[in-house]
Amino acid sequence: MNAKLILENGVIFKGKAFGYLKESVGEVVFTTGMTGYQEVLTDPSYHGQIVTMTYPLIGNYGVNLDDMESVRPQVKGFIVREKCDYPNNFRCELTLEDYLKQNKIIGLEGIDTRALTKILRNNGTMKGIIVLDEVTLDDVKAKLNDFSNKDAVQTVSVKEKHEIKGNGKNVAIIDYGIKENILRCFKKRGCNITVFPQDAKSEDVLSINPDLIFLSNGPGDPEDLTYQVEEIKKMIGVKPVVGICLGHQLLALSLGGKTTKLKFGHRGCNHPVKDLETGKVHITSQNHGYVVETLPEGVEITHVNINDGTVEGLKVEDKKVYSVQFHPEASAGPKDSEYIFDRFLDYAL
Repeated sequence: MNAKLILENGVIFKGKAFGYLKESVGEVVFTTGMTGYQEVLTDPSYHGQIVTMTYPLIGNYGVNLDDMESVRPQVKGFIVREKCDYPNNFRCELTLEDYLKQNKIIGLEGIDTRALTKILRNNGTMKGIIVLDEVTLDDVKAKLNDFSNKDAVQTVSVKEKHEIKGNGKNVAIIDYGIKENILRCFKKRGCNITVFPQDAKSEDVLSINPDLIFLSNGPGDPEDLTYQVEEIKKMIGVKPVVGICLGHQLLALSLGGKTTKLKFGHRGCNHPVKDLETGKVHITSQNHGYVVETLPEGVEITHVNINDGTVEGLKVEDKKVYSVQFHPEASAGPKDSEYIFDRFLDYAL
């Protein structure tokens, strides 16, 4: 079926719809990974976004039920140059199209994804709508204006506290949209994990006497999460606090820093980051549209992005605070920086 992507700047891309055939509005972004589309689809940090894959052929190894990063896909739409209709992999359980159809997500193929990526790179991330029928300009403007992703964290977070038993360090995790592989990385290290919803009160988290408090990744603008920042402030200096991605940004805000929106974000699994403590450069998995812009005195920068020099890690040694912007849990790859989880646990009491 014919379909169109209409960007808020008026640019139109014509292609073919697949998956669930119903229009969808979201923030249009691109990811530079050449693989890992299943992890992209199920990463809660993509909630509310229409994701463009820059690698041309997507779906060639199908979808399996083991590599999900959350219980369902989180994207509002999925754009590819060409989808594979006949995947070939021993782990394949269903096709990309069937997976999107089952989960009511529209896909768009056959457009020039390189041209779309250049527009987003040059003009910045913008809202867009995938439509199946003819629509008026006024209708498009109204639907784009109505779209908001401010409640994304509240939508993707767990609703109730739960525990994952282990014999090691007692880790309290605040879930702002956590990826499953973060939990796997802590479980692999034997941790006893208690997962709290995003609106958990500091006293509830501290009541379990954790050895370490972990702030997870998640979608949206960190400056929208004023309640969460205030609760984090109450825990800093009381217990060791570490974080990844959105958790890193929230920690920075809690310490008195500022965040800002990147022009088009960092998304993909091929981003070089320098560890300033070791001098080594690691290729990292990333997915964020916001970044730490400034930090107060006393906060040390531990990692920087090689491409644009942005802050990729921070620590406050005397308060036992440590966080990174990138995703050391990978999924999809690479696994260069999984050592960060060992550093996290070094901060545990």
